[in-house]
Amino acid sequence: MTTSAPSHPDPAGLKAGRPALYDARHQHLREMMAYFGVPAMLIVDPINIFYATGARNMMFFSMRVPARYLLILSEGPTILYEYSGCSHLAEECATISEIRRAEGLCYISSGGDSESAAMRFASEITATVKSFDATIDRLAVDRFPFAAIDALRGKGFSLTDADSVLQRTRMRKLAIEIPYMREAMRRVETAVGHLEADLEPGRTETEVWAQYHRGLIAKEGHYVGTRLFQSGEETFPYFKECSDRVMERGDMVCLDTDALGYEGYAADFSRSFICGDAKPTAVQKQLYTLAHEQLETNSAILQPGISYRELAETAWLIPAAYRDSHYSCIGHGLGLSGEYPNIPYKTEGQPYPLSGCIEPGMVICLESYIGSKEAGQGVKLENQYLIHDNGIEQMSTYPFHDKLL
Repeated sequence: MTTSAPSHPDPAGLKAGRPALYDARHQHLREMMAYFGVPAMLIVDPINIFYATGARNMMFFSMRVPARYLLILSEGPTILYEYSGCSHLAEECATISEIRRAEGLCYISSGGDSESAAMRFASEITATVKSFDATIDRLAVDRFPFAAIDALRGKGFSLTDADSVLQRTRMRKLAIEIPYMREAMRRVETAVGHLEADLEPGRTETEVWAQYHRGLIAKEGHYVGTRLFQSGEETFPYFKECSDRVMERGDMVCLDTDALGYEGYAADFSRSFICGDAKPTAVQKQLYTLAHEQLETNSAILQPGISYRELAETAWLIPAAYRDSHYSCIGHGLGLSGEYPNIPYKTEGQPYPLSGCIEPGMVICLESYIGSKEAGQGVKLENQYLIHDNGIEQMSTYPFHDKLL
């Protein structure tokens, strides 16, 4: 179990520093909009809105129901269109110039008339943009419903993908973001300690999983993005979700944190354990040894400046017996969620599909899963790394399971 110190009301002044954090991200996004020639951006994804302004409201609801959105003019105001009755939530956000009432843009939030809502929405956006600069005829947008997209095009706008700009903006972390990511990791590791302490035979997966959630939320975490907690035969193949299965003594147990922790920053690492006081079997130790070797080998290769292709070409070679069930990528970016890039494995005889390289300021998670169809179980390990100018730093420090090493 982790021995991290308890959190303080304002660790290292982080709460007091939130306005500066939000302002820095907002200005960085504006700079990137100017760099990519984007005069106006219109976004509905709640994580994108949070990154751009620090404004947060009913995150899960907003992911499903497009009832709040943000307009950013690269050389003008930033206007939040907020869900009815919620304008007070963002009144102190200095990144926001004005708050207006949003249209509900789906069948639910529009009261069953999304077409009319989309037309009102498009008319409002057009009038606002043109009142600032009548020459703007392009908008970068993210995940709006098709009726809203059609309505904007009907007003004469050419639409481009905001996600490509946002992901490249978020890919390299600002220096001001790193202390928040460190604090998010520390708190998530504390929550994992609660889970490991509760890992006993006779308990269901969901009972133990609940302890992790409790620890996360009690430390001001936002939410867990997946239900990746499995035991026994449920550990193969991977991606089975936490269930009411009763854990047994000697079960392999896999955890992937996938948490949006303190101030919404993600902490993403994986560990595998043995349930109870049993000694691991020879097969369990073999699977764990291979997964650990994969993680350690790839982390030794991960360096600033290495291309994604070179990383894939020199990555640990997965033994043939485990190749069909390996994790889908070598690793991925991380910030306020899983982010760009997703680094694929190299496929023999095919050109490598991803250009670019590992850059300072990135946060990269390296993945490992070794699963055996014959044994009916697998091991999941993952670590989170910060890329510096001259090397890497492992951000996830939760110990590996000593019974299995």
